[in-house]
Amino acid sequence: MSNFDKIPSLEEAKIMLNEAQKLSPTPWVEHSLNVAEAAKLIAEQIPGMDSKKSYILGLLHDIGRRAGRFGMRHAVDGYNYLVSKGYEDAARICITHVSFEYNNKKVVVGKWDDFKEAKAYALNYLTKIEYTDYDNLIKLCDSLSLPEGFCLIEKRLIDMALRGGVDDYSIPRWKSTFEIKRYFESKMGKSIYDILPGVVENTF
Repeated sequence: MSNFDKIPSLEEAKIMLNEAQKLSPTPWVEHSLNVAEAAKLIAEQIPGMDSKKSYILGLLHDIGRRAGRFGMRHAVDGYNYLVSKGYEDAARICITHVSFEYNNKKVVVGKWDDFKEAKAYALNYLTKIEYTDYDNLIKLCDSLSLPEGFCLIEKRLIDMALRGGVDDYSIPRWKSTFEIKRYFESKMGKSIYDILPGVVENTF
């Protein structure tokens, strides 16, 4: 299993994110900042997890959006970008955060439009790895974070469904998200919402 050593420093990750924001100035950067903060706060509660690594991975999970508005292709764009810089462990998060396991196989989510080769690449990559706590943490935090701040998972899932639509995998993916939530809460001994500020204000 990866030790997640091949990741950039926090300073370099911030530079990457700032550069990406200039290339593609949409609210995805604010969302990424919130994913990073949620990942850090949850990791701080779990023995054996590195909160700084978790923060960096959260910052970079959507870095492929630097290439523009290409839908789910951003997962592979981000992976290729970070691999080109030598950061394979950070790169994997770009792909794993848009996937989940269903009926003993890994599935990528969302609409890939005409980017069939990118989707095939992501699926092939997923066959070669096993999810780690870091992969699952970023998936969870992605489902907790709006550009405005943290919210109930249910609100974020509906937000994504309204923007991207639903398919046969939507309900299984939602169930998987709640399973990951329960997993981390069992390790923390408390609700994730106990440590995320602003959930009530951003949800209601």
